[in-house]
Amino acid sequence: MLACASLSPPAHADDLAPPVASPSPVTQPSETRTAPSGATGALVGPEKPDSDAISYRVVIDAPPAFVDTLRLSVGLVRWQSYADMTDDLFDRLAQEAVTEARDAVSTLGYFTPAVEVTVDRSVTPYAVTLHVAGGTPTRIHEVALDVTGPAATDSAQGAEAIARLRREWGLPQGAIFTQAAWDGAKARALQTLAVSPYAAAKLATSEARIDPALGEADLDVVLESGPAFHIGSIEVTGLKRYSAELVRNFSTQVRGELYSGAEIDQFLRRLNGSGYFASAQAIVDADPAAADDATIRVAVIEAPTKKFEGGIGFSTDTKYRVNGSYRDVDIDGKATQFAADLRYETDIQSAALRLIWPPTARGWVDSGVLKYERTDLNNLITKTALIALRRTAIEERNQWQFGAALMDDQQRPLGGEASTAHALYVDAEHVWRRVDNLIAPTTGWILDVETGAGIPGVSTRGFGRVVARLAAWYPLGTDYQLSGKAEGGAVGGASRQEVPSTLLFRTGGDTSVRGYAFDSLGVQDGQATVPGRYYVVGSVEVTRWINATWGIATFVDAGNAFDNANDFKIALGYGVGARVRTPIGPFRFDVAYGQDSRQVRVHFSVGLAF
Repeated sequence: MLACASLSPPAHADDLAPPVASPSPVTQPSETRTAPSGATGALVGPEKPDSDAISYRVVIDAPPAFVDTLRLSVGLVRWQSYADMTDDLFDRLAQEAVTEARDAVSTLGYFTPAVEVTVDRSVTPYAVTLHVAGGTPTRIHEVALDVTGPAATDSAQGAEAIARLRREWGLPQGAIFTQAAWDGAKARALQTLAVSPYAAAKLATSEARIDPALGEADLDVVLESGPAFHIGSIEVTGLKRYSAELVRNFSTQVRGELYSGAEIDQFLRRLNGSGYFASAQAIVDADPAAADDATIRVAVIEAPTKKFEGGIGFSTDTKYRVNGSYRDVDIDGKATQFAADLRYETDIQSAALRLIWPPTARGWVDSGVLKYERTDLNNLITKTALIALRRTAIEERNQWQFGAALMDDQQRPLGGEASTAHALYVDAEHVWRRVDNLIAPTTGWILDVETGAGIPGVSTRGFGRVVARLAAWYPLGTDYQLSGKAEGGAVGGASRQEVPSTLLFRTGGDTSVRGYAFDSLGVQDGQATVPGRYYVVGSVEVTRWINATWGIATFVDAGNAFDNANDFKIALGYGVGARVRTPIGPFRFDVAYGQDSRQVRVHFSVGLAF
């Protein structure tokens, strides 16, 4: 028969909670000075006559993982500063400490601990030691995770949701059982099902059967899915300046589609990142009776319309930076945004004016920019002026972009021939994002393909251009992650002197080939490295995650830019780095060696390097 130490069998972990002693003046003082019968503990030390008030101090002799739980759960520890402590009350607390300690560490998966309380009454205050040895932890033996209701018979959405919650179950076979992990695993499983179309999912039953003798736990969880929900109306509260239609236009889901918690989360990210709102929250009305037309309730707090920002900084790519920006997100009373940006870096200086129009009902955001930029990199000075219009879909997972830009460009390589070029460049771009998290992916892939052309007659010479980028992430067990990327581009139909430099290619730096200076890999012209008509870059990285936040990575990068296939020479860089997961994407600190440059360089960057 299965039994749980210190609890009445059968023991179910849902009932496990460290008992809380609540000392109060004792009307029937206990004369017992040994542990309760059947407990593995004893009070050791010479007796001292009772007095009206005594003091004592407790030292916890236990594994570090136990200490905080014992400190919070054992009355003998919690009441050691009680001013009116008596010998009788102290004895009662000491007796109860054995059972309380056993019950406390059982929540951490140790159901057969050895517990002892020793007391030295010859000193003042009394010296008390709580000895706890955990023994063998209880591990998960079997897991039964079932779903009832419509999801169990829905071959499409239901099967996908059930497969995901089983795949992401937080207490697999072999894991150490703890009360916190048990509670967390059930909560995550319920949340996984609730963010699928089954928004009214609930926990039907759960049971953890503990066998302390074998050190095993068998888990049974049953979730009730409830009906599949479909999107109904979107109701918005908190608006003063803007219309509800502005908020609704940031959503990609339309009425009648299946509800998706992931889509609602992305809807909120767009709202919070739009500049219009300081805060946005959304919840589905999870009433099963209205599942076919469920209301999405959105609450927003509008942000100030005008904002000025300034800052200083440093990057390993472009050195020191001073920047300032002014933004007005409602310059015309119709939610049209205006932005002015000024940036001065050691190697790059730029000024830009932007207009961004609110999203249309069909999910498009239009923008326009007027920009001037000067760079001085690797003995090449460039000056580029452009005016551009762009249309971008708000749907990130299958995102289209279309643009047109009129640009004028000058290149001045040290020791090489200066050139000027202009172009009316039009392009189309499509991004497929098939990842688990758009900001910090851990599994999946992203493919970005861009094609464009310089229009003959209004360009120095007509040309075509194509760029493709692929990035992928693949988990290797629970602690390791493999990631890689491959990208390349080509410009055809014109020489590099006839194409604006911003449409050509150089590589090297924090997010391309590490171990080399920013944009230092390209075509040699005199003493300068100038951009070429082709480029290729590849990277492979393995990260060992120490915990949920910190990781250590090793990587190999390769790539170069060139004008002709005969001139192509791969440049290798490799090294190690630290990784930190942050709300704005991963932070990377890398130390890399460039095989061709024969230099060790430090690189750091934040965000998705793609």
